Amino acid sequence: MSKSRSVPRIVCCAIPISRAAGKVLVVTSRKRPNSWVLPKGGWETSDRQLEDAASREALEEAGVRGTITRFVVTIPTNTATYHFYELDVTAMDGDWLECKERQREWVDFAEAVRRLEWKRELSQGLKLSSLAPSTR
Repeated sequence: MSKSRSVPRIVCCAIPISRAAGKVLVVTSRKRPNSWVLPKGGWETSDRQLEDAASREALEEAGVRGTITRFVVTIPTNTATYHFYELDVTAMDGDWLECKERQREWVDFAEAVRRLEWKRELSQGLKLSSLAPSTR
């Protein structure tokens, strides 16, 4: 698709969580191999709902399967509208679609936020997840 689109791209992001360990799974970016991201990608016509796209991206980019348990937030930017969903991971594939192109790593919340700071909308989405420390 062209970069000069009139409507922002719809991007669905999974926040893969291991509740028992209190960790988040991050993956390396294909465009910036030294940078970390959350599994994310465009909504496709084969995706019935935005949640389906988030689950598909988690499987393709991180090799994880699970259940979408919570909608987190929608963050609009000039070029895209990001929809964030928590994915409680139930299985990790040893071999997955993008395993030759990406690394994946379980990290705690603070480390995940630190690794995602370079892409503001990703760290912002994570900070609004249920893993964020309570401010009460």
